[in-house]
Amino acid sequence: MFDPAVMTAGLLVGLMVGLTGIGGGALMTPILVLLFGFAPKTAVGTDLFFAAITKMAGVTVHGRRGTIDWQVCRRLAAGSLPAAVLTSAALHYVGRDALTVNTLIMQALGVMLLITAIGLIFKKSLHEIGRNFRIGDAELFKRLQAPLTVFAGLFLGVVVTLTSVGAGALGTVIMLYLYPLRLTPAKVVGTDLAHAIPLALVAGSGHLLGGNINVALLLTLLSGSIPGVLIGSWFSARASDAVLRPVLALLLLLTGIKILSGC
Repeated sequence: MFDPAVMTAGLLVGLMVGLTGIGGGALMTPILVLLFGFAPKTAVGTDLFFAAITKMAGVTVHGRRGTIDWQVCRRLAAGSLPAAVLTSAALHYVGRDALTVNTLIMQALGVMLLITAIGLIFKKSLHEIGRNFRIGDAELFKRLQAPLTVFAGLFLGVVVTLTSVGAGALGTVIMLYLYPLRLTPAKVVGTDLAHAIPLALVAGSGHLLGGNINVALLLTLLSGSIPGVLIGSWFSARASDAVLRPVLALLLLLTGIKILSGC
């Protein structure tokens, strides 16, 4: 049934995704579990399709502006998509025990929220480290960029399939470290959104086969998130990262602690 509170949650998360490329899984999955009481595996599975469809709307805006680096996107996908398939297969293998799967997801979700929060807090420092490394040994850095990007994609494929968290928040931090001079803030957001779509669809398909998708919930979330992400993407170039980043990091840190304390 249509729930205005769920639609509002979709709208707010959509705005955050459009503005920063962050928040699809990091915010929506905890909201669905902690505020609306959905089972963790249902929240993760539904959120993956929610994130994919929501980010499609944002990518159209970034695509028109030319703020997507497709080569970086392909490198990330080369690692993340195979990893998502293998992680989905592993979840199916242990999926007979629903309690074990839900406990595993909640523990991984709490850890990923803490890692994501720390990554956001030290985002500028990591960007500066990457910039200094590139300047200090440009040739070595250039040789390492492609394999490190694929490896980062592999890590993201595993954690996104398991928790739906990481494609946005960690993806942007990783890109700022590996491509400190090549990617502008707008290109980081656009490239992250473009990579997150196929990853979420592949990971979500595994959950769909496991019956972990709530279609009514998905449609209600999308009714709020699609307008939200379009508005957020339009204003992304004007958004103040200095304000949004610490607020989001604090929210994720507190949520991660709450989840882990309850496991």
